[in-house]
Amino acid sequence: MNRIAIIDDSDINLTLLKHLVIKLGGCEPLLFNESRVGLQWCIDNEPDLVIVDYMMPELDGLGFIEALRAAPGRSELPVLMITANDDKAIRYEALERGATDFLTKPVDTAEFRARAKNMLSLRESQKRMANRNAELAAEVRKATAEIRAREQELLFRMSRAAEFRDPETGAHIQRMAHYSALIAARMGLGEAEQELLLQAAPMHDVGKIGIPDYILLKPGRLTHEEFEVMKNHARLGFELLQGSGSLVLQAGAEIALSHHEKYDGSGYPRGLVGADIPLFGRIVAVADVFDALTSERPYKKAWELDRARAFLNEGRGAHFDPLCIDAFEAAWDEVLVVREQFQDEEVPDL
Repeated sequence: MNRIAIIDDSDINLTLLKHLVIKLGGCEPLLFNESRVGLQWCIDNEPDLVIVDYMMPELDGLGFIEALRAAPGRSELPVLMITANDDKAIRYEALERGATDFLTKPVDTAEFRARAKNMLSLRESQKRMANRNAELAAEVRKATAEIRAREQELLFRMSRAAEFRDPETGAHIQRMAHYSALIAARMGLGEAEQELLLQAAPMHDVGKIGIPDYILLKPGRLTHEEFEVMKNHARLGFELLQGSGSLVLQAGAEIALSHHEKYDGSGYPRGLVGADIPLFGRIVAVADVFDALTSERPYKKAWELDRARAFLNEGRGAHFDPLCIDAFEAAWDEVLVVREQFQDEEVPDL
């Protein structure tokens, strides 16, 4: 059922136009003898056609059309203006303000029928186009979501590939990624940046793929020479991920290169200081160290939570960005939830 709004201050004209609309078939006429009331209804609702008289008190037809066109979503709505004369100047002005077509009084029944049907056909085409556009947009969103899901799965598997060669676990990369997102949220980063960090943080140690097993899997303390080799994993991860068109891989490359930098400049591989260290790298440094300290590994026992928190605070301004530490502390309750959610799998005793 097409809804047709008729705005005219004359009850006689409203009655006549109502009967003409009913004769079209499949149409519901809605009558308004006050232009401002009719305008508000057309803004609050969505008629398929608006028929408006030119000569009306307070708000005439020209003012009505101009106000209607200014309303959101009403720029393409078909509007048929009815005038009492054939003054071209009025018609030109009406066209400039957004009228779609005209009729001159007295209204000819055949002409009204033809013009009204043409405008309703136009409206139907607009609605089909809008629906198709909405369907295409939904399909694009679905396809984009599927691509992102596949990309995220690939990235997670890449991260796990590095972890499989390391005594750390898949739960570790999940925990530290979620810790990183919590810190970002408390620092005021937007949802898009939080999500980007959540996706990119697991790649922080992907460069360990290139570290020899005798160093990576050594149970004891590394020698100076071995540690120098181990430090190369930051650059290796960056070189593996850099140059991609993917925002996630770009962020992963930045994190891989910078998450071992220290706030006072004593970190590696570039010895950056303070705000020169990329923010994502500063955030991941806190999340990664905390989880490493509080996780049990074959070569060490897990630290108590209070001891790990104290270590982070002792490193404020030296190892860690003070603002990142503040954000981590502010999110402490959520940190505990994440820690409980992503637990390491227990390895049975042989």
